[in-house]
Amino acid sequence: MSSRLRELFATSHAEGRALFVAYTTAGYPSREQTVPVLLALEAGGADVIELGMPFTDPMADGATIQHANQVAVEQGVSLRECFSLVRAARAQGLKVPVLFMGYYNPILSLGDEATAAEAQASGVDGFIVVDLPPEEAGDFLAACRAHDQSFVPLVAPTTADARIKKLAAVADAFLYCVSVTGTTGSRAVATDTLPAFLARIRAQTELPLAVGFGISTREHVERVSKLADAAVVGSAIIAAIDAAGPEGAAQGVREYVEDVSGR
Repeated sequence: MSSRLRELFATSHAEGRALFVAYTTAGYPSREQTVPVLLALEAGGADVIELGMPFTDPMADGATIQHANQVAVEQGVSLRECFSLVRAARAQGLKVPVLFMGYYNPILSLGDEATAAEAQASGVDGFIVVDLPPEEAGDFLAACRAHDQSFVPLVAPTTADARIKKLAAVADAFLYCVSVTGTTGSRAVATDTLPAFLARIRAQTELPLAVGFGISTREHVERVSKLADAAVVGSAIIAAIDAAGPEGAAQGVREYVEDVSGR
């Protein structure tokens, strides 16, 4: 498990506050703007950053993040370049934990061991791999454990209790709880059904719970923060980049995150 993540969750628990997790796609709006955007996310109040690994078929994502992936792929931003971008951001002072989020194909292409080793060397803290179930994750899990990388499974509202227990058994930092069925996107989070959903998960594990999908406003974040250990915002951050334009991306992101996180 990433030491940065472990210490962060312990501190936030002691302080009685939920974490704010921010997603952006590597290479969006451009490779040159990625590091400034990462630094702006931290400056705006992000406790953890999810950095999307560009992929040609992001099947769990809605139109906003699909477009960001397409732009990054067209620029040729690879998994190796994602590591370089994190390394550059760390050199410029980025302190918060960084999780790579995406799909297994780029990892498989580079190799499980090589990916985990390069992640550790670059200052990455772990992986959220949407399409890698625990039954098929053995080699990558072992590589993550050997290189201080956290592996974060996703739990959906349709996940059975026995399956939740199995997912929790391979997690070490937290579980990513998908608040609604379907793809990512800025729509109302289902706070009416969220308490029961999180209660089912907490019956199977004591790990912290982060809630994502459908969170885009400060009100959403405040509601989720009363129920979970972290709130995740993704598509709305990409939308903030779009609204600000390429040259204003970092400033636009910082202002949006300051507002929605309440920092």
